[in-house]
Amino acid sequence: MAEIVTGTTWNAYDAATMTPREIYGRTLMELAKTHPEIVAVVADMEKSTSISPFSAAYPERFFNVGIAEQDMVGVCAGLAKSGLMPFCSTMGIFMCMRAGEQLRTDVAYQNLPVRFIATHSGISFGQAGTTHHCTEDFSIIKAIPNMTLVCPADGTETSMAVRASLNLPGPMYIRIGRGFEPPVYDNEAECKFEIGKGHQMTEGTDLTIITCGIGVRQSINAAKTLKEQDGLSIRVINMHTIKPIDKDIIIKALTETRRILTIEEHNVIGGLGDSVASVIAESGKGCAFRKHGLYDTFATIGYAEDLYSYYKLDANGIVDVVREFMGKEYEPDEDWADE
Repeated sequence: MAEIVTGTTWNAYDAATMTPREIYGRTLMELAKTHPEIVAVVADMEKSTSISPFSAAYPERFFNVGIAEQDMVGVCAGLAKSGLMPFCSTMGIFMCMRAGEQLRTDVAYQNLPVRFIATHSGISFGQAGTTHHCTEDFSIIKAIPNMTLVCPADGTETSMAVRASLNLPGPMYIRIGRGFEPPVYDNEAECKFEIGKGHQMTEGTDLTIITCGIGVRQSINAAKTLKEQDGLSIRVINMHTIKPIDKDIIIKALTETRRILTIEEHNVIGGLGDSVASVIAESGKGCAFRKHGLYDTFATIGYAEDLYSYYKLDANGIVDVVREFMGKEYEPDEDWADE
């Protein structure tokens, strides 16, 4: 089992040891001890994707193809066809777009067990500019058959997702940020990660926030503020698996709160919100619904924490969004028998 370092405190040291990116590298190194089929492939981003612990421990199972993401994915497909389990690491935007054809045709079409670890995703590398922002990957990956899509909330959940992927027969895309995301869970027992099953983080009856990634911690903090200042009871669901999505937890929240708000570090077109909306529409049940994220725009350039504030993806911004949304009306009829 990988060493998991979590906790409620957060400082400069933690930013280098407790983040999803760092914990992923250590987890893979630990798993490799008992799983000789694991190999790692990168496109000249060993340090940036924090896979150095693995490469140092198992240099014969580590392959750096250089700045050639398309070749990287093709190599992973070949390794998987040979009976190995490749972990493919690079920045999310290069993974889903530059190597998108190879991801689809070389790997997903053949349903090969390649694990794509997409780092620096969302707007977490905001200062690098639009070329390095990744706010379209949910929509791209969701549309590819055989793909499983996971966006962990923190390092603990990232570690559990990596380990859970070992039992998955097909490809899996795990989306994490640049590496300065504070922890949400104190331990693995609290996390209870399972592919395809959302995790309810807080009780609530007035509104449900369905979110993933950095939105989980921020939504929990927003829910606390709204309870203290507005008397609102907010349910927060960590929808770490976006494909396949947990329909049951969505329908339960819809039935019990009648208001659903999705929060995502992604374009609202094609993202988590659209997946949730599809479940609601197919259920035939009515509710007040809103998607919040980037509204069909390229993100501006700046440090991640400033961008989260600017796009109202931090706790304060989510509080504002909820307050505005609570004024939206919905059909008061609780009897869905005629719908």
